[in-house]
Amino acid sequence: MMKKVTTKGPAPKPPAGEKHVERVRKICLSLPETFEKLSHGEPTFFVRKRVFAMCSINHHNDGHIAVTVPAAIGVQAALIESAPKKFYRPPYVGGAGWVGIELPRVSDKELKLHIREAWKLIAPEKIHSLLG
Repeated sequence: MMKKVTTKGPAPKPPAGEKHVERVRKICLSLPETFEKLSHGEPTFFVRKRVFAMCSINHHNDGHIAVTVPAAIGVQAALIESAPKKFYRPPYVGGAGWVGIELPRVSDKELKLHIREAWKLIAPEKIHSLLG
């Protein structure tokens, strides 16, 4: 006869990155015509059919708990130079001007600013007026 195993105590906590994914998700999904789907195993956010934010939660064990977003010309370098512990040049998309933002090192207010700017860079201009 098999014994039923029970555990006592609090429920296990979600992985550390999940609370940061929720921060990104809340901001992204508040933007017009945005949807989320998994891409490369990570939550990724689209406006229409174009990506404007990708979570990178210890992707390939790189140690980053981050979101990557496109940045206007020159902004990536300026951000990394001004705060190299907060911003980094992500692999693959960094050459196209995208910037990685370390989520534990950025406030919700600053994160919202960067994500909204990324949305504006990617969204068709005709829907910019929907942004409140």
